Amino acid sequence: MALPEERHVLVVFPHPDDEAFGVSGTISTYIKQGTPVTYACLTLGEMGRNLGNPPFATRESLPEIRKKELQASAEAMGLTDLRMMGLRDKTVEFEEDEKMVGMMAELITELNPSLIITFYPNLSVHPDHEATARAVVRAVRRMKDRPKLHCVAFANNTLEVLGAPDIVHDMSAVRDQKMGAMKAHISQTAWMLEEMEHKLAQGDMDTENWLTQERFYAYRWDQDFEETF
Repeated sequence: MALPEERHVLVVFPHPDDEAFGVSGTISTYIKQGTPVTYACLTLGEMGRNLGNPPFATRESLPEIRKKELQASAEAMGLTDLRMMGLRDKTVEFEEDEKMVGMMAELITELNPSLIITFYPNLSVHPDHEATARAVVRAVRRMKDRPKLHCVAFANNTLEVLGAPDIVHDMSAVRDQKMGAMKAHISQTAWMLEEMEHKLAQGDMDTENWLTQERFYAYRWDQDFEETF
């Protein structure tokens, strides 16, 4: 599936593996189409829950493991512009608002993207997700000429608040790249991938559709999160 032509795509998420499950097919497709893509990952996921049983990592060694996994995910997608922004996992929500907005504004000014992809404020469950989404939206809100803002939302009340996704990308053509990106983050995703591959082998179409369709909401400035949620 060809995606709409873009000048530059900026993807902003807080954790290694956030990109793999929700948008790696979209990233891979834009890259195949020759569109420049930048992924700004705010942390190295050093507080990830999985240290293995028996442990394969410590809190001290996990950041380097996850950094290498993030680089492997980028390689699987064909991504060359990976930015590691240096914040600490599970503390993004405590960063000063203007610092976060400034970080996003600097990226946007440098890259001049026509499309930004991030989480949807108040509909992305994790505090780091929410803080990232707020910062991106606040930075874009201040712009005179705003890029398009496509958001991932997966809170339980997403359909109730937003309805069905505005944008659905068929990623069947880059299925292997998406699997590669997910498998790259094996320290945190091994059990999930094992369960998913079992379901795929059983012909579970819900799992296949989840794998090959990526869903986004165009941010609704007429229902801006700071006014309505």
